[in-house]
Amino acid sequence: MYLYQRYIDTAFVLILSYCSDCLYIIIMAFPGKDPCFLPLWQNGPSPGAFYHFPGTQNGTGGFQKSQSPITTGTSVIGIQFKDGVVISADILGSYGSLARYRNLERLMKVNDNIILGASGDYADFQCIKSYVERKILEEQCLDDGFSLKPKALHCWLTRVMYNRRSNFDPFWNNFVIAGLEDGQPFLATVDKLGTAYKDPIIATGYGAYMATPILRKAYEENSQMSKEEAVQLIYKVNQVLFYRDARSFPKYHLGIVTKEKGVEIQGPIDVESYWGPAIL
Repeated sequence: MYLYQRYIDTAFVLILSYCSDCLYIIIMAFPGKDPCFLPLWQNGPSPGAFYHFPGTQNGTGGFQKSQSPITTGTSVIGIQFKDGVVISADILGSYGSLARYRNLERLMKVNDNIILGASGDYADFQCIKSYVERKILEEQCLDDGFSLKPKALHCWLTRVMYNRRSNFDPFWNNFVIAGLEDGQPFLATVDKLGTAYKDPIIATGYGAYMATPILRKAYEENSQMSKEEAVQLIYKVNQVLFYRDARSFPKYHLGIVTKEKGVEIQGPIDVESYWGPAIL
């Protein structure tokens, strides 16, 4: 009987010591706070909310995604035409200078009016993609007859990107939002610093240098171009980028937003190229 009592006393002392260590860790992790009143789920969803979106709660500062891009995608190209918007992005994911992943989708159908394209770090794009999907799911749960519009998504993404930049933990992406706003073509972009603007012509990555002059000239000559003309122009631009950009790829996805058919994402579309001697 005495031996059993000693075992019980020893076990009680060990449990008490373990609990004391846990309490010490909690106190050190949250200085100045009573551990008895700490939230049970730190940084979890707010009561009554469907999902915890970034920037809605004060974090501890210990959650960081990436401090430098790893697997990246290059240019996203977009242009408005008479009845809608065309946007494209190739399917290559570069691991540094290595053409590592050759079947990535960098265009996302948000709803029947919006396409979201991304250049930069692919993992950060996947994170933002999950946020947008949850946002769409929340709208479906509300079932109030309203759907997200491209201007609203552009504004929300601007706040998200600027919030992460202000916390010194940016999403390493440039996003392009293409869609129809009250029946009119809408094309806008936001970068990793939260800098945002709207324009009939947008190109990110290396395309900002190589594609913008081609798109600008074509748009100034014919701002009311047809869908077919816009698609052909995007093909030409992707061909130029494949020749000039070492991180590009001869296959791309094409996104088209129109009133008649809504959102269409086509591809991968092959880009023809010629690397032989110059034809005189």
